[in-house]
Amino acid sequence: MAIGDSYPVDGCQDYYYLDTGMYDTERYGAVYIVDSERPAVIDTGIGTNYEFILEAMDGIGIAPEDLEIIAPTHVHLDHAGGAGYLAAECPNAEVYVHEIGAPHLVDPSRLIAGTKAAVEDQWEYYDEPKPVPEDRIVELSDGDTIDLGNRSLEVYHAPGHAPHQVIYYDPDAAAVATGDAAGIWVPQLETVRQTSPPANFDLEACLDDVETIRSLDPDTLLFGHFGPAPASDDLLDTYREVLSEWVAAVEEKRTELGDDEAVIEHFVETTEMAEVWGERKARAEERLNTRGVLGYLDAQS
Repeated sequence: MAIGDSYPVDGCQDYYYLDTGMYDTERYGAVYIVDSERPAVIDTGIGTNYEFILEAMDGIGIAPEDLEIIAPTHVHLDHAGGAGYLAAECPNAEVYVHEIGAPHLVDPSRLIAGTKAAVEDQWEYYDEPKPVPEDRIVELSDGDTIDLGNRSLEVYHAPGHAPHQVIYYDPDAAAVATGDAAGIWVPQLETVRQTSPPANFDLEACLDDVETIRSLDPDTLLFGHFGPAPASDDLLDTYREVLSEWVAAVEEKRTELGDDEAVIEHFVETTEMAEVWGERKARAEERLNTRGVLGYLDAQS
């Protein structure tokens, strides 16, 4: 699979996924297209390469004016940065987003500032997000349902990764669009890795989100990073272990070194993901996730 390519999701009729080439990295950022009676796009990437989404839609047979639903799982810009661009190109689409995140898509100034602080020099990969007109926002809360015509998306609040995150469950497809609630699926390694960015990462809430997914008993998980994977209790258990062990490792290293920057550099220098994502992205990922855990540990003290 190459950047810009899209494929059907095995076992999920009318679902397709696209590699957006996020951070110039293959198999890192995914967007999902649902060819339903009311066509939908789940997550939107960072804005850069949003044209790939339009091209994939065209290949499926969805014209821009036919798209009705743009549904980011949360407003972090790697998931919602393309929402304004798609809304501008798709005049009949509404943007569905959790009520906490909705104001940040209408006025993304604080979102931009927060993202720059979080991703540091990775900001160069982003296109500055376009505001979404307020009258095209549909605010979501836990328990809502998005009507896709011949199917639906059930909305579940999943605030561990971010307070504005939701997951979407399609009972007809038995699939959950996880956002970042189940971690990062690495298809090259067939395993999951942690995601714990600043400033709202909360371990206990993340573990609760895993249990929310488990309770839905899906057949397929649609990861924002990256791609579909068969769902199983083993996979969810693995993520619980990965996340808990990751937080424990950062806490132990902080106790050992006594200096947060040294802790960050330790994990940056010892990353095992350079051969998968490339050295720059792998190191940036470790830095981001370590900083998020350190912030969480500060909040617990």
